[in-house]
Amino acid sequence: MDWTLSEPMLAAAVDTPALPRNSAAEPKWDGWRALLALHADGRVIIRSRKGTDMTAAFPEIVSAAATLPADTGLDGELIVLETTTYPDGTTGGRVAFERLQGRLNRKPAATARLAQTWPARFVAFDLLHRGTDFTSRPYAERRAALEQLFAERRLSPPFELCPSTTDPATAQGWLEWTAVGVEGLVFKRLDQRYLPGSRGWRKYRTRHTTEALVGAVSSSIARPQTVLLGRFDATGRLQFVGRTAVLPSATGRSLATRLTGAEAGHPWTGWRFSAGWGTDESLQVTLVEPLLVAEVAVDNSLDSAGRWRHPVRWVRVRDDLTVADVPLSGGGDGFLHD
Repeated sequence: MDWTLSEPMLAAAVDTPALPRNSAAEPKWDGWRALLALHADGRVIIRSRKGTDMTAAFPEIVSAAATLPADTGLDGELIVLETTTYPDGTTGGRVAFERLQGRLNRKPAATARLAQTWPARFVAFDLLHRGTDFTSRPYAERRAALEQLFAERRLSPPFELCPSTTDPATAQGWLEWTAVGVEGLVFKRLDQRYLPGSRGWRKYRTRHTTEALVGAVSSSIARPQTVLLGRFDATGRLQFVGRTAVLPSATGRSLATRLTGAEAGHPWTGWRFSAGWGTDESLQVTLVEPLLVAEVAVDNSLDSAGRWRHPVRWVRVRDDLTVADVPLSGGGDGFLHD
């Protein structure tokens, strides 16, 4: 059987970062899940979680696959690393999810330019095949074989070996990597075989609460469906930083009584807001005066401008805080520096 036709093993969400007994932890990366196969005849196939053939979109990975032994299959994450320069002059790397967005369905010349400008890396976290099927073997054995593969072949970028640990303190330390693109942790039982399509792993996504200003709502003030959030930058301009998930009906009705329609000169006048990632559809929004401070629950998946990439969860209005209490856009508290 061609293993590339199988679904990848998946993870079910948990609400605690505690490392379970007899398990290993790995960082959860902000990228695209991918299965990679180098067949005995030299063919390279890269498939997405849903089975989409992404081979042509990542020529740099295809070229580097020649360093793998023939008849090898890997499970991992495609990421793009970006170097960011902070206001104090220091630099640091981050996983830039948005640099992957334009990869699919491009002409070869455009794909080659993207691969050169924003080269992808394949972070390998499981060995599924090496001359024979490894999926029936326990995770501990597959992990040892994966580490041996990297050592034997001296694999280097674009191939990266995903860290793995059975030490709870080390796993907790990885949660501090959120600024560089680690979304949380994945937990894998040491004795568990690889189960395609099964949610046999566990994942913890880092979340915390923070504040932003209500700058607009989707639909109308009378019936707000989602909230568009803003923060002022260092120059005093209100920057869009994210959008909430759909509000519960009771929350929307309560919020409607607190909103004031925007006066002339609202900083977002004339702006177009996308209905979501990967769509050209515009969101119907109503601008409001940015007076209300909102507390929202967020994760740490950010784009290059420091906006929350995933919809955030509305918590409450913070009547005890003023506009001046809200963190600046690009000034920390879960945001990247400009």
